Amino acid sequence: MASKEQNISCPADMEDIVHPRVLPFIMMHLACFGIIWVDVQPIDWIICGALYVIRMFGITAGFHRYFSHRSFKTSRVFQFLLAFLGQSSAQRGVLWWASKHRLHHKYSDTDQDLHSPVKHGFWYAHLLWIFAKPGRTADYSSIKDFQKYPELAWLEKRERVPPFLLGVLVWAVAGWSGLFVGFFLSTVLLFHGTFTINSLSHVYGKQSYVTGDHSRNNLFLAIITLGEGWHNNHHHFPSATPQGFHWWQIDITYYILKFLSIFRIVWDLRLPPAHVVAGIRKVSLSVVENAAEQLAASFSVEQIGKSLLNTWSHTPKLEELRKRARIGQSEVEKFLREVKIPELPAPADLKDKARNMFTHIPSLNPVVERAHQIIIQSISVWLVQEAMAR
Repeated sequence: MASKEQNISCPADMEDIVHPRVLPFIMMHLACFGIIWVDVQPIDWIICGALYVIRMFGITAGFHRYFSHRSFKTSRVFQFLLAFLGQSSAQRGVLWWASKHRLHHKYSDTDQDLHSPVKHGFWYAHLLWIFAKPGRTADYSSIKDFQKYPELAWLEKRERVPPFLLGVLVWAVAGWSGLFVGFFLSTVLLFHGTFTINSLSHVYGKQSYVTGDHSRNNLFLAIITLGEGWHNNHHHFPSATPQGFHWWQIDITYYILKFLSIFRIVWDLRLPPAHVVAGIRKVSLSVVENAAEQLAASFSVEQIGKSLLNTWSHTPKLEELRKRARIGQSEVEKFLREVKIPELPAPADLKDKARNMFTHIPSLNPVVERAHQIIIQSISVWLVQEAMAR
């Protein structure tokens, strides 16, 4: 369990997707077609829905909010039950899951983020990363706080025991139709419901807070994952127990945990401070840089560059551009700042765009200023390449 995390760059370095671990995953999907040959009963669909919700809670409350972020406290017994429940979803071991998620927050939407759709594409972020070499192993040094419990280490080594026992139990209670619908189908639905947070919540939705990555809030994803869809909130303040920061942001996982806290099954639920919810805490330089890159990327450098070349095609500015390009990119940047360029987004335009992209931010000025610099730098690189080629 002491294996170290590999240096992760991009999916091109992870070509070994074909691996024996893929086979059970595929077979689980194929098993759903068993529905065709059995007499499905209403109780089977009830079991399917119940196991989806119950095990989703094991993932969201257990694997995510407790083991990954320690956003509340509980007893050692309930800690084990949460781990067992989470592992019954067949999504690997609790320590593997939590260590990978902590890595995700450390490198969110960078090349080292294993499941960033922004960097690696939808399918890789959705599920293929699990079967690549860096995804199969875990850095257990990042999860020492839970690895010290022998019962969790035992469960980690026997990751398939919980789903196997659950499958046998469902078959014993509801027969073959219950097994195919209640267990196999609910497990597959649970797979893809959970995976949408990796693949979709960094692409679709609203960014209420500047977090330095592409995390977004999405009501639909929040509903199918019991509250995990408020992903931008979560990346803004990962240690909060609720991920819905406002009363209208549905967070079923938190409602259940709040109910359990009445009976002291869980306690010390951590709430986001008022200034965090208001988005007025200081933003780090790295977050400003990442937010500025997002803002700059919303404008087409190629389109602006082509417009400039077309406008300057029969003017002395084009020859001046070529002259500066022979000296170097820095001279082109200087030239772009010297001349008046209507095609470039003005700071006011950038600020309006940023205001629409990010609801809560103490000051837009640092992001806007840096985005303006990035756009000029990017256009200068493009212009140097085009000007020297003509």
